[in-house]
Amino acid sequence: MLNEKSTIGKNIKKYRNKLGISQDVLSKKANLAFHTIAKIEAGATPNPTIGTVKKIADALDVGIDDLMK
Repeated sequence: MLNEKSTIGKNIKKYRNKLGISQDVLSKKANLAFHTIAKIEAGATPNPTIGTVKKIADALDVGIDDLMK
């Protein structure tokens, strides 16, 4: 269970791939460090702060709820 990716991480990757952008591009659009995006997607940070999730959601042009469900 520890290696299972978080729902948020899976959804970020899904929406990022839909847009055809890399983790690096997303990190710049969201004004976050690259490793922050990489860790969330990998499941190393399964519960990012709401502020971080909001920045990512805005950069992906989706709602926070889209990333959490």
